[in-house]
Amino acid sequence: MLAYIIRRLLLMIPTLVGIMIINFVVVQAAPGGPVEQVIAQIKGKDASATARITGPGGDSGQQQQNTGRVGSEQTAYRGARGLDPDLIKQLERQFGFDRPPHERFLQMMENYLRFDFGSSFFRDRRVVDLVIEKMPVSISLGLWTTLLVYLISIPLGIRKAMRDGTAFDVWTSATIIIGYAIPGFLFAILLVVLFAGGSFWSIFPLRGLVSDHWRELSVPELILDYAWHMALPVIAMVIGGFASLTMLTKNTFLEEINKQYVMTARAKGLSERRVLYGHVFRNAMLLVVAGFPAAFIGVLFTGSVLIEVIFSLDGLGLLGFEAAINRDYPIMFGTLYVFTLMGLILGLIGDLMYVAIDPRIDFARREG
Repeated sequence: MLAYIIRRLLLMIPTLVGIMIINFVVVQAAPGGPVEQVIAQIKGKDASATARITGPGGDSGQQQQNTGRVGSEQTAYRGARGLDPDLIKQLERQFGFDRPPHERFLQMMENYLRFDFGSSFFRDRRVVDLVIEKMPVSISLGLWTTLLVYLISIPLGIRKAMRDGTAFDVWTSATIIIGYAIPGFLFAILLVVLFAGGSFWSIFPLRGLVSDHWRELSVPELILDYAWHMALPVIAMVIGGFASLTMLTKNTFLEEINKQYVMTARAKGLSERRVLYGHVFRNAMLLVVAGFPAAFIGVLFTGSVLIEVIFSLDGLGLLGFEAAINRDYPIMFGTLYVFTLMGLILGLIGDLMYVAIDPRIDFARREG
């Protein structure tokens, strides 16, 4: 097993590099890079010369250090029909675009191996600091959503498999289909309208993980305050997330229940509960458990962007979205590197979970 783990870890290196190369090429080919963003500022397409430089969500007093030295030139060239070529060269040099793409990529990967992701183009912050600052929001959403989805889907899927074709199975399937058909962000808007001061009740807060005075709260009060803030966002994400897992659990259990070893166990006089949880459960849960890492990564890094926007939660999803809009390459590639690495590691953890549930599985022998 140790040899298998080592091979998987070594395989992560070319996989990670390949993903980074593909995304680097795509981003470089896309129009509207950071230099063009600043040039658009200089030509007066925004309200102020530093509006884009401070970046969405950035403090008004902060100015990005890589472009701060050209602030006076921006004012001088505002409204001009053309720009001084020296200014453009200075911008390219400050953003690192005075070097060929392959040199920039190699330098970037060399820095990333040391987990040095540089500083944001349009925020006066290091990328690592920004990720660490936003991580609690995304982890909170991803962790609680994934746990609740599994806690709901697995028991419900098992019960649907045991009562396949009954009225319970039919009406729960109808409910699941309706929940799956409603996008999470639409349900989030409905929750805001109903319970967050939209048009009816103002029961839950609309922004942040905790209240502004959280430092004054005791530990029990802080836990309740945290749960109070997270209730609506997590509910909105859970509604659309448990449908596919519930049906996967049901179909997996149905397939196992109809196998020969289950009939043999029943013929030996074992109780239905013993058959279900002593024999069927271990085999049927392999697919479900193996999908946990992928489900967590999906919720953590891709599924929460609109939810974060609607509930004013400043997390990684919103950070990545703003970075893509502003062509903030250090944030884009730094977060991509971290997320891809985490996804590969969690994939390996998923395989190890296979072995933990069913020791008969031996990946090392299978590969040999």
